[in-house]
Amino acid sequence: MITIPALRLQQFGTNFYQASLSIDAVRKLVQFEVLSFGKTPEAARKGRKSPAGIHWDELEKRIASSEKAYQRPLLKKKIDELVRYFRERLEHMDLAPVPGAVILTAENRLDFKPASARSSAGNLELPEEEGLFRALDGQHRLVALDELARTDGDQPIVAEALRTLTVPAVIFENLSPGHAVEMFVTINTKHTKLKKDVIVSLSGRRLYRDERMAVAHDIIRSLNERQDSPLCGNIKILGVGAGKVAQAPLASEIENLFKHLEVAGTAAAKKFMDNARGFFLTYFKQIAQVFPKAWSGRKYSLRGGTALRAFIRVAPDVIAACRERGLDHTSAVDLGRVLSPWADRIGDQRFETEGEWRQKSVGGGSRAVDILVRELRDALR
Repeated sequence: MITIPALRLQQFGTNFYQASLSIDAVRKLVQFEVLSFGKTPEAARKGRKSPAGIHWDELEKRIASSEKAYQRPLLKKKIDELVRYFRERLEHMDLAPVPGAVILTAENRLDFKPASARSSAGNLELPEEEGLFRALDGQHRLVALDELARTDGDQPIVAEALRTLTVPAVIFENLSPGHAVEMFVTINTKHTKLKKDVIVSLSGRRLYRDERMAVAHDIIRSLNERQDSPLCGNIKILGVGAGKVAQAPLASEIENLFKHLEVAGTAAAKKFMDNARGFFLTYFKQIAQVFPKAWSGRKYSLRGGTALRAFIRVAPDVIAACRERGLDHTSAVDLGRVLSPWADRIGDQRFETEGEWRQKSVGGGSRAVDILVRELRDALR
């Protein structure tokens, strides 16, 4: 038996539960099932890996395909994106990967033990029965987590993160197939859904009340959208787009930079914020010139989230170095002069994914950022 804490709720005569499941419980108890597999010539080619390293033919062996199923075919692009997103969250350790509850259904009645006679809190006692649950909503998220555990689970960092991760779930018991289908249709057709492109197009001041975050959003969006930006198309704005770098960690670094500058003087910080878009565009153009091979090469991690966070964090040191030498930090020529020591003292090879980068990124996340920041600061002196 698997015992999990749960809340028993009732709406219009229907009992259901709110609980959280470990990854192991999800993999043991949830049966992934689809109406059919939506194969494409490219993704269905035998042995072909997806961009996230998923073997589709192996995945399909673990998912039931039935004419009686109501779940639509899995969207392979969505699974790819989710696996990559989960890996980003593991790298940065900044956001909950599955903050919303998935909805699971059980054909049989479940055994609930209330904490007291009138309590809605208690424990669900679940038999370790394969296929006990079907995923009514959230199947893509669960499949992606299962894939992450299968493909990356032998890595200590991933294994530890998955060991402590719990998935919020709403669980319906004794649900007839007819009611399950009706609920599935309601969830997927009758709830208002915002268009992603509308949200992404909003300026920072319409999304964030905090001035620093508003400006940070607009800077990152500008870096991602301007055709003359070396980061054009490289960032996922609010989780949307073809980019590979998440916006949130970069925005947090820029917000902290603004706070750092405010300590030195509010007026100077305000002046910098007003011109920050131009500064960061020029700054990253010069970084691309300092590390030309690593910036354009495929086997380097210079344009990844960890490196970009480090470059943003060290920006106040770059500005201070310009000021000490009587140079203008908004000038491409002056910035280039200040950053030029990085070419010799850091070098392109520092960012080789399978080389020095991997050795110094053990532990990932903030630790890897801190190491690179120290090296960049030392090289400026």
